[in-house]
Amino acid sequence: MRIISGRLRGKRIAAPTSLPSRPTTDRAKESLFHLVTNRLDLEEIKALDLFAGTGNISYELASRGCSDLLCVDREKACVDFIRKTADQLGFVGLRTLRTDALDFAQKTAERFDFIFADPPFDYEQHEALALTIMDRNRLFPGGVLILEHSVDTDLSSVVGFVEIRKYGSVCFSIFETEDDAE
Repeated sequence: MRIISGRLRGKRIAAPTSLPSRPTTDRAKESLFHLVTNRLDLEEIKALDLFAGTGNISYELASRGCSDLLCVDREKACVDFIRKTADQLGFVGLRTLRTDALDFAQKTAERFDFIFADPPFDYEQHEALALTIMDRNRLFPGGVLILEHSVDTDLSSVVGFVEIRKYGSVCFSIFETEDDAE
């Protein structure tokens, strides 16, 4: 995997093949960050990466200036890899937490400007995760949730749903909270 933009643009990161994750492809990641940077100033946000896996999205956020970032994954090997890589890359504002993503979303009191969630495609709780994040106000006003999933998942009935973007077999469902100024 590689960082596609920001201060570490072009940096390649070799994740162990033993990690139980499926990194977002470069094409999908470029599209994702086009969506995000048109909605948010990455240098001014608090971000959450659920199902962080290899840390692919988190490194991209940090490289682009996000200095308040939490990575959540239930796999110890993933959390250890992200922590080690973040230290090597000098990302001081990147925190890690080993826990279940849905459980975290249900129990945390933290709020974020941007939440990215990339559960396994066979995950059966996509709707429950989106509902929990939106119903429990895990986003600040004006915040954005992007949930990656397969083409077989439809989240358009969840409150805050704005649109779906398809990139081959990968889809991003986008949710927004209303800005206080609106």
